[in-house]
Amino acid sequence: MDRDVVIWIVVIAAIVVLVAVAVWFARNARTRHQRAEAQELRERATEQSHEVGQEEALAEETAARARMAEAEADAKRAEAERLQERAQARATDAARSREELDGQFERADDIDPDATQRIEPPDREHRA
Repeated sequence: MDRDVVIWIVVIAAIVVLVAVAVWFARNARTRHQRAEAQELRERATEQSHEVGQEEALAEETAARARMAEAEADAKRAEAERLQERAQARATDAARSREELDGQFERADDIDPDATQRIEPPDREHRA
């Protein structure tokens, strides 16, 4: 019986060793698979990194163009405001000059002994 016990102990020890070796190989295989998968992911990420960099550069370029267009629009808006103010000032000056001119024609009509009716200024006919 002692021999049977020894045989059983050897068989059990061999089974334990075989299970341990199988577990070790399985872990190594899983580790190799995970490393390969990680390497594949890194390679894909590296390839995509270049594309993303191009997209970022394009986005920055577009944003710069937008800022430039906005600055140009602001400058044009400011120029339009200056021109509008200048036009308003000139219109005011022209209206004042027109009133003075009309006053001169009225005065001339008032002091002219031969004037029987009011004479329209020459440029008034063309403005209507």
